[in-house]
Amino acid sequence: MNARIDPCSAFGISLGDAHVIRNAGGSVRDGLRSLVISEQLLGTDEILVIKHTGCGMLTFRNEDAYAVVEKNLGAEGKKELAGLDFQPFPDLEKAVEDDVAFLKASKVIPDSVRISGWVYEVETGKVKSVV
Repeated sequence: MNARIDPCSAFGISLGDAHVIRNAGGSVRDGLRSLVISEQLLGTDEILVIKHTGCGMLTFRNEDAYAVVEKNLGAEGKKELAGLDFQPFPDLEKAVEDDVAFLKASKVIPDSVRISGWVYEVETGKVKSVV
């Protein structure tokens, strides 16, 4: 979701060579619908899970997000989000590993699809392989 990240330059790919799916925290659970469409309907054969340093998802817990929603939008806003997992994480590399494991265990992503996990270092513009 972070606009500072340019996946084309980070991975040396040209515009149009990849489907870039962005969401808060780079969550594959949130992106699963889009990943299935990309892979099943559009022929994607590789998935790169990329999270970045300085990610806001490292800075809060679900309880914190619910409290902010309630403060800003009232009890009705909080009620509408009841049960929603904002999917924050305290450890960046572990979150990448967990998302890659989730996809590899998924029945909707075939074993033939290559899956890897990366951390984009916002400070340097470099990427680091995690898994």
